[in-house]
Amino acid sequence: MRIRFTKMQGAGNDFVVLDETRGRLGLGPAHYRRLADRHFGVGADQILTVRPSPAPGVDFEYVIHNADGGEVEQCGNGARCFARYVADKGLTAQRRIRVRTLSGVIEPQLHEDGRVTVDMGAPVFDLPAVPFDAAGLQPLAEGGWQKWPLALPGQPAVAVAVLSMGNPHAVQEVADVDAAPVGTVGPLVEHHPRFPQRVNAGFLQVVSRSNVRLRVWERGAGETLACGTGACAAVVAGIRLGRLDARVDVHTRGGVLTIEWAGGTAPVLMTGPAVTVFEGEMELDD
Repeated sequence: MRIRFTKMQGAGNDFVVLDETRGRLGLGPAHYRRLADRHFGVGADQILTVRPSPAPGVDFEYVIHNADGGEVEQCGNGARCFARYVADKGLTAQRRIRVRTLSGVIEPQLHEDGRVTVDMGAPVFDLPAVPFDAAGLQPLAEGGWQKWPLALPGQPAVAVAVLSMGNPHAVQEVADVDAAPVGTVGPLVEHHPRFPQRVNAGFLQVVSRSNVRLRVWERGAGETLACGTGACAAVVAGIRLGRLDARVDVHTRGGVLTIEWAGGTAPVLMTGPAVTVFEGEMELDD
C-alpha cells in the first residue's frame, strides 16, 4: 500500500506524521519500524498519527509510536508538531486545541512567531504510577525531595530523580553533559528492572538557575536531539531539588525549549519550535 506522510521536526527531534482523520491506515509495528528506519524508510524518532476526536470536548486523538514500533503514552516535541500539522493542513482553525493521548488530554497553543506552547499537565510523583519499584531502596534526601540509587551492571551506581510526564523519566545530574556516558548508561537505565515499563533516561547539567543543558536516552528510540517530556521532567526535577527557578531554558543538541512550572499540581508548560521538513509518499508491504 502507498501512504502519504509529512516529515517534521521540533528542536531536532524528528517525526513522520500520518493523517488518519478520514480512516485508519491499518498499520502494525513492522510498518512503523519501516517508516522510522533511516536507511530503508523515511527516518524518524517517532511516528505520530492524527485521528479524529474520540470524545466530546476533545478536538483530536494523538497516537505515538516509537522507532521500535511500540506505542507510547506521550511525546512533547511531537505534540508541538501535531498542533502545527493540523493547523497547516486546515484540519482546525483554532489556535488552542485539546488533544487526547494515551496518558490523558493535553492543550497545545500556536503562537504567531511559529512556536507552540503545550500544556503538558501536572507531573506525577507517585512511584507506583510512574511506574517505579522502590522496594528495599533507601532514598537520598536532597533539596526537600529525593533521588533514588540504581545499581547498574558493569558501571558505577547512579542517583536518579524519578517522575512521570505522562511517560516515565529518570533524571540524573552530570557535571558535563557532553562527557556524559549517554550511550552506555542510558540503555542500562532504560531497561533497569526497577522500571517495569522501561524509562527515559535524562542527563542534566545545571548551568544556572534559569539555564540547563540536557541529553536524553529515549525509551525505544535511543538518544535523540531533543526530548520534550524529558526537558519537562528535568526542569521539574531541578526545581524540586532546589536547583532551578520556575522558568528555565533547556539547551538540547537540537535547539532550545522553554519550560515553566509553578510547582505543586500546576501544569508544566513547554514552548518551542515545530517545523515541516518535507512531504512525500512511501510504499509499504501489506
